[in-house]
Amino acid sequence: MSATPGARRATNITLPTHLLTEARSLGLNVSQACEQGLVAALAARRRENWLAENGDAIQSWNEHVETHGLPLADYRAF
Repeated sequence: MSATPGARRATNITLPTHLLTEARSLGLNVSQACEQGLVAALAARRRENWLAENGDAIQSWNEHVETHGLPLADYRAF
């Protein structure tokens, strides 16, 4: 990420009126709520991307373990 942590930039977003009205009536900080939602959406997308990029390796490893067992399994304490 190129942005300095803590740096802020104003932006405009469009929200359904009923959501904005309810958020304000409940005393929610809309900017914080949007930021938290964006953080969650970014984490989910990064996870999806990572899984897509590494899916073949994960599948290959799982097949290896199914065929040959876990490495060093003989040394496991349980």
